[in-house]
Amino acid sequence: MSAVRDGLPEGRYGRGADADARTDRRLRLVGAVLGVVLLLFVGWIGWDKLAGTEVSAEVIKFQVVSDQEVQVHLEVRKDAGVTAVCTLRSLAEDHGEVGRKDVRLAQDSSRVDTVVAIRTTGRGTSAELVGCVPAA
Repeated sequence: MSAVRDGLPEGRYGRGADADARTDRRLRLVGAVLGVVLLLFVGWIGWDKLAGTEVSAEVIKFQVVSDQEVQVHLEVRKDAGVTAVCTLRSLAEDHGEVGRKDVRLAQDSSRVDTVVAIRTTGRGTSAELVGCVPAA
């Protein structure tokens, strides 16, 4: 008669089920730790981006008045007591900068609509907002 074996021959078919289970647990733990670190990093970047922003603005429209001037309708949102400094620029058809202006907005209002005239050295074909920051 034949003898009945209780298990596989040692080392013949790779590691046992216990070693695979330990490896799986380790990989899950490492994945969970890396996932938490990634979430914290993304959250920190988002918080820094949103919490540091006291002034936001957008160009509503612009109009080329002449070869030496572009008018920009600017809308700024800020805290009521904050003075904002916004930088606008005008670009020529070849995308070269032909005008730049820093605008200081000290109105005691949370929303400011204003029209700004940018003097240009050549014909401006567009206007854009470079950025707005709270005044120092």
